[in-house]
Amino acid sequence: MLMINEEEVKHVAELARLELTDEELSTFSKQLNDVIDYFKMLDEVKTDNVEPSFHPLRTENRLREDETGKCLDRKKVLETAVHSENEYFKAPRIT
Repeated sequence: MLMINEEEVKHVAELARLELTDEELSTFSKQLNDVIDYFKMLDEVKTDNVEPSFHPLRTENRLREDETGKCLDRKKVLETAVHSENEYFKAPRIT
């Protein structure tokens, strides 16, 4: 039986850069295990005569051909940029 313990919850929280209290670790561990138990109920459903479905509604992509339109002169646009390098806009680093 698959069980998610508090150490696994803590590991995932650290990967997501979340700080959890001991109480939250316990709560989330229990909640995740409850979700897994709920999904285990689906294993008991008889689906032998059910056709697989990947989407509840039939959909059809309605695509159009790409059309080029009037655009600005690259050189003029880059000249107005605060910072540019090698024909690209250069933005400040996000920390």
